[in-house]
Amino acid sequence: MIQLPFGVDINNLIHDLRIFSWEAADILLYYSKLLEDPNYKRSILQNDNTEDPVTLADLKVNELIIHRINEKYKNIDWEILSEENVKIDSKSFNTRADWMWVLDPLDGTKDFIQGTNNYAMHLSLNYKQKPYIGIVLIPEKDELWFANGKKVWGEKRDGSKIKPNLSKNKNLQEMVLVTSKNHRNPTLQKLIQLINFDNVVIMGSIGCKIASIIRGESDIYICLSRHGESSPKDWDFSAPETILKGAGGAVTNLDNQELTYGKSNFEQGGIIVASNNIFMHESICLEIKDFIKKYDLYPL
Repeated sequence: MIQLPFGVDINNLIHDLRIFSWEAADILLYYSKLLEDPNYKRSILQNDNTEDPVTLADLKVNELIIHRINEKYKNIDWEILSEENVKIDSKSFNTRADWMWVLDPLDGTKDFIQGTNNYAMHLSLNYKQKPYIGIVLIPEKDELWFANGKKVWGEKRDGSKIKPNLSKNKNLQEMVLVTSKNHRNPTLQKLIQLINFDNVVIMGSIGCKIASIIRGESDIYICLSRHGESSPKDWDFSAPETILKGAGGAVTNLDNQELTYGKSNFEQGGIIVASNNIFMHESICLEIKDFIKKYDLYPL
């Protein structure tokens, strides 16, 4: 059994994370509302990179979560890896630390700017490069998903619980696929067409996609990164993986191997499959691989 760092109690930690998360939700909802007015948009956007935009909301939530953890848990032997801090200095982290917080203050920034409501905050506590505790906050749905190393549950701000409701025992063609709105590519689109899923739902934010699988609204998510192009990073998958695995699903690469975190470039490249049933996941991966090989879609 994994033991948290000395001086950290799991129940107190979850309680604190709950408070920190709803504080973050207030920030995200505030800026989301401001973005409805075009006059505020220029001041909220912090760069001109349309492929990797940064907003004041990203920075404010990043500052809040890091400050809260450091303030509440002084002298605890863990690191904090954050997407926004990596952009400033990618070498300032001990990626070999046993305990590592992994933070994405705003997953789905493009959707956030576009006003689609499909954005989330991801925060996980990884132990020896594997996610252990995770939360995914979806402010626009008033949802906070927790994985505490033993179980997974969702909460509303009023404390009412949301139970996972994964839809299981479907074959590949019976599944509902959830796929990206802003990160689509021709190879993945061709694969989706060939498999002929029962339905395809388009949604931003990996956290939002994974939560939709846990709710039973979709069944599978496929992330395909083409060579030479940008890939998802640790902070995109760490917390979502934690809550999906805890609920009975799986997140692996196409060879059914667990994701590895803490690499020097923080990248999660290649093909990643998230599904609603750990017991059928390997056969799902094999079937997807067969489609890719048959039509020579991607170098395996």
